[in-house]
Amino acid sequence: LIEKIAAALDIPLQLGGGIRDLQTIKNALALGVSKVILGTAAVEKPELVQEAVALYGEKILVGIDARDGFVAVKGWVEASTKKAVDFALEMQARGIRQIIYTDISRDGTLEGPNLTALKEMAVALKIPVVASGGVSSLEDLRLLKGLEQHGVESVIVGQALYTGCFTLKEALQAVK
Repeated sequence: LIEKIAAALDIPLQLGGGIRDLQTIKNALALGVSKVILGTAAVEKPELVQEAVALYGEKILVGIDARDGFVAVKGWVEASTKKAVDFALEMQARGIRQIIYTDISRDGTLEGPNLTALKEMAVALKIPVVASGGVSSLEDLRLLKGLEQHGVESVIVGQALYTGCFTLKEALQAVK
């Protein structure tokens, strides 16, 4: 299925979820995935991140899902004792070149992104941050655009598009 999706698209495809070893990363990239996102595996096996980055460079991303400032793992079911910003700094030190940061208390809620946490994350890092979670309006996108100067490079939008809060065309125009 992943191979069919990658072949059908003219845009880069990122894959995350359940990726726990180098062989799975290698297989995903061979199928046409452009970037692989490590989440729980990055928390549980940080050495995997370093090995994957050594082999595949910027094709490896870390997704940090956080609740109340702490990393959540295993599909958001378990909270860790790692602070999200501290973990991001650790991943940066292991060679990661981009972080996807999701405030899971906002994801899918259409309540607006956690701008404070995003700014804190972006300011702490020297690598770009992708914002995720809570976008509900074009104004949210404009506010996120304002964090670009601090290192928030892009944003993932899901629920707002699915529910028709705005179109992709309107979103792109709002952040031009």
